[in-house]
Amino acid sequence: MKSLKLFISSIFVIGILNAQNPKISIEDFSTRQVHLDFHTSEHLENIGAKFNKEIWQKTLKDANVNSINIFAKGHHGFSYYPTKVGTQHPNLNFDLLKAQIDASHEIGIKTPFYFAIGWSVLDAEMHPEWIIKNKNGKSKKGDLIKKLKDDDPYPNFTWELLMPEGSYLDMILKQTEELCKNYKVDGFWYDIIPNNAINYNEYSRKGLKKNGIDIDNDLEVEKHHVAKIKFFMASCNAIIKKYYPGASIFYNWSTHMNNSNTFKYNLYEYNTAHDLEDLPTTWEGYNEFPLRAKYFSNIGKPITGMSGKFHTAWGEFGGFKYPNALKYEAASMIAFGANVNLGDQLHPSGAIDLETYKNIGRAFAYIKSIEDYGPGGKQVAKTGLWMTFDNHTEQAASLLLLDTQTNYVVVNNLEDWTNLEVIVIPSKPNLNEENIKLLNQFIANGGKLLVLGEGALKRNRSGFALDVGGTYLGNANYDVDYTLVTETLSKNVVRSPFLNYQPAIKIKPDADATVLASIREPYFSRTKAHYTSHQNTPYRLENANHPAIYKHNNNMIVAHPLDKMYQKYGAQIHRELFKNVLDQLLEDPMIHVSLPSSGRVNLLHFPEKNRYVVHLLYATPVQRGVAQVIDDLITIYNTEVEVNIDKNIKKAYLMPDYKELKLIKSGNKVKIIVPKFECHTALVLEY
Repeated sequence: MKSLKLFISSIFVIGILNAQNPKISIEDFSTRQVHLDFHTSEHLENIGAKFNKEIWQKTLKDANVNSINIFAKGHHGFSYYPTKVGTQHPNLNFDLLKAQIDASHEIGIKTPFYFAIGWSVLDAEMHPEWIIKNKNGKSKKGDLIKKLKDDDPYPNFTWELLMPEGSYLDMILKQTEELCKNYKVDGFWYDIIPNNAINYNEYSRKGLKKNGIDIDNDLEVEKHHVAKIKFFMASCNAIIKKYYPGASIFYNWSTHMNNSNTFKYNLYEYNTAHDLEDLPTTWEGYNEFPLRAKYFSNIGKPITGMSGKFHTAWGEFGGFKYPNALKYEAASMIAFGANVNLGDQLHPSGAIDLETYKNIGRAFAYIKSIEDYGPGGKQVAKTGLWMTFDNHTEQAASLLLLDTQTNYVVVNNLEDWTNLEVIVIPSKPNLNEENIKLLNQFIANGGKLLVLGEGALKRNRSGFALDVGGTYLGNANYDVDYTLVTETLSKNVVRSPFLNYQPAIKIKPDADATVLASIREPYFSRTKAHYTSHQNTPYRLENANHPAIYKHNNNMIVAHPLDKMYQKYGAQIHRELFKNVLDQLLEDPMIHVSLPSSGRVNLLHFPEKNRYVVHLLYATPVQRGVAQVIDDLITIYNTEVEVNIDKNIKKAYLMPDYKELKLIKSGNKVKIIVPKFECHTALVLEY
């Protein structure tokens, strides 16, 4: 009953405060942030003893930092201030949190509080009943750790996972309120929210039974779990907004794209801004961030890109990413409309590392000169990407668009489709009735679809969900096949049959469809009983009776999963084919640039400032051992930028150097030559 009353109270307070202060504006949000990890166990002595106010202030100021996430409570379960609710670190003898707040606020730097939720060693040890268990009664860490001896190496990122419910939630809420009462709060950054870790421990099982939920009904259990997570978020928000209505609030793991629940249940709805945690060196690489930024920028709240100073990942002491890489990552965040956050880890002594902030400071000095041309900009394009909410699939489709320098927007949560000319449908079938209705209306209004592989199929693959001018005949006959293009699709593509590592689905086009590429099937699939040569079987000399690519009305249908195939095998011929197909539909792209394949382009609109900004990026990440690295920033010369915007462009100049460039006009089209840039430049177009 107490929890129910708290929930009702939370929702009531949130409703009132959101009505008064619905969002944190872009202008109020910090652009150059640091996330300062501080996970210190009881095995470390003299915690914070070397903290020096003057050095702290000078270091952050010299590095152009304007916000720093500081630790109220870390993964070991200890707090870094005198707490009556939690447990202060046993080897900390002063209020480190207050010292960091005061030192930062004196020089105008914000200090959101980091607060660990899902990983907390002390809480797990003192309250094993709070640990999340699976259906078999096992914990995430459990058996793995039991097998280790005391002197065995301890695996990285190994923690028990806790569920914020019951008495653990009560403690979190009390400590949140304690912090709000005792300190000036700029924001809260809650970490490790177990959004998709369904809990079957004893407490949760009782809750399922009390609510009449069958433990074997996975969907109902999942919904119940999400409701508890949202109850936790709503409760925290209510407390924070009661004391500080303008405070920023973020729940980490709520914006991860590899968790389908993120989008299924809008797990990010309680964030006041969206941090997009992404360590490209060792996680998803340098191509995941643009897609995330494009999706979350449509929601109307500030977004922040989040990487780190580390060579690998969080928790790495003494690891350094070099300045060129930090500059590129930070510039990329700005280019895709996001604020910048670079992670660091404070030494247990509390002494801030000067070399780290020299590196971060170089990146932030550049960001300071261009940040007015990124965060808050509206993503605009004539090409849209339909998200299937299967991260692997849309990352693959996004990569094709990025590597062909195709400026695009994510359309699923985009309110205005007016500018859209083409929507790319990735190769995984995932359309529901509402999606089908929306896309059919887009087609009826003159829109065009570029469908890849199985993307237009019904979820059960029984046939097409959209009218693509053909009949689905089923899966491929063989393990691979070959494409033979016509003259229409032959730019930069050989006219011989070329290999597809993943075969096409079989489609019979309608009579009024135009076949633009044929399929040559192999003589047989490669098996133990039938094989020839080292790899794939050669192609037959006659075309198959189902095509590789055809056009029907305004739609182009590609029978192969070009997206997944390109992501896995990286063959340029598949990328060039995709570009040729897209060019058949996209008559006048909003922007066209002449960059090499590793170049990136993004167009942002600032209507209140009467300007568009074309962001150009170039670097070549290299996989070296466990990490992707950026060593060299190569100068790019004479980049042609052609824009087709329904505005009278009066002036073009490059930032940060404010170099004005000549406009070459032809109707609505404007061509500008960017003489040279290194890493990044912002081409500002005023109208």
